[in-house]
Amino acid sequence: MIRSELIQKIADENPHLFQRDVERIVNTVFNEITDAMANGNRVELRGFGAFSVKQRDARTGRNPRTGESVQVEEKHVPFFKTGKLLRDRLNGK
Repeated sequence: MIRSELIQKIADENPHLFQRDVERIVNTVFNEITDAMANGNRVELRGFGAFSVKQRDARTGRNPRTGESVQVEEKHVPFFKTGKLLRDRLNGK
């Protein structure tokens, strides 16, 4: 599902809301999650999962095309850990 499909589904299920308002709500939620993670905070949505930021150390990588060694800088990457309810639902429990 992509963002526009999510907005359309929410708008269809809530006919009392205008689509532009649903779009604003979805964008606000995503922006708040992004801003929190950019500040190094963890975002937990009970029953769904938790978003956090992990740090990857600098390392020596390899260019797959040439085989040449390349220095890869330290970086921060997003990480998602599923919640118990989501994990159970995915596994049919």
